[in-house]
Amino acid sequence: MSEATTEFRSGFACLVGRPNTGKSTLTNALVGRKVAIASSRPQTTRHTVRGIVTRPDAQLVLVDTPGLHKPRTLLGERLNALVLSTLSEVDAVGVCLPANERVGPGDRFLVNEIAKVRRRPTVAIVTKADLVDRARMTEHLIAVQEMTKETGVEWDDIVPVSAVDGTQIDLLSNLLVEKLPPGPALYPEGELTDEPEEVLVAELIREAVLEGVRDELPHSVAVLVEEMKLREDRPKDRPLLDVYAHLYVERPSQKAIVIGAKGRRLVEVGTTARKQIETLLGTPIYLDLRVKVAKDWQRDPKQLRRLGF
Repeated sequence: MSEATTEFRSGFACLVGRPNTGKSTLTNALVGRKVAIASSRPQTTRHTVRGIVTRPDAQLVLVDTPGLHKPRTLLGERLNALVLSTLSEVDAVGVCLPANERVGPGDRFLVNEIAKVRRRPTVAIVTKADLVDRARMTEHLIAVQEMTKETGVEWDDIVPVSAVDGTQIDLLSNLLVEKLPPGPALYPEGELTDEPEEVLVAELIREAVLEGVRDELPHSVAVLVEEMKLREDRPKDRPLLDVYAHLYVERPSQKAIVIGAKGRRLVEVGTTARKQIETLLGTPIYLDLRVKVAKDWQRDPKQLRRLGF
């Protein structure tokens, strides 16, 4: 196609799904760089994360959302409300339905919620395609197609992908771009996310915590960056960024889990997070990480506001 007939497209595509369906890993694969934390623990994402894909013909802004789930706390209710409000604001929706899990009531609930929102292009994204054989994939694709009868949502496309080995990632990008309206770029070229650095840093710290603690703890962990500043009196060619962050849990017993025996667990968290943050920001950092107890913060409106929810 000649340049004269190529129409630049731009807009937003929302990735939705139950918790732990691969949305954040897929966002990172599409962007080509880590912009959203990904963990094997469910309900890792707690706010919308925008990943920006800029191509010669389009700019696709991916909105990774928290997993839609049956809420047990005020935090859970607010996360669900965030997902549903995001659905009404985007140009296209990608529903993540992992190939290694059966289509279930949670998926149908999600798609029924999508049906309540103004009609927009909707793509069924079968994630984790690398984890199943051909027979299981065929069975899953049939089940995904059958959801149309049950929910009334017509899939514009159904595409299996793997964010781990890159299978059909480019195809998915093309399909989402096709759904965007004509328009100019929304962000400067080279920008990969519009997340503030403090939020990205806090998320990387939380990711480091999630990978080393018991299954019940992730929902109780929140991180707040109190201060980030370049250390004074350092040579220009040897900058050092001081990062002061507080890691909040709900009970003293959880604080003990995070700190670990003789503080070893917290040291591991700090080391892992520091390396990730230095890669993200491209500068050496000093990370001061303190663990605090904020009792039942997931259910306390005042504390939720203070922690950014």
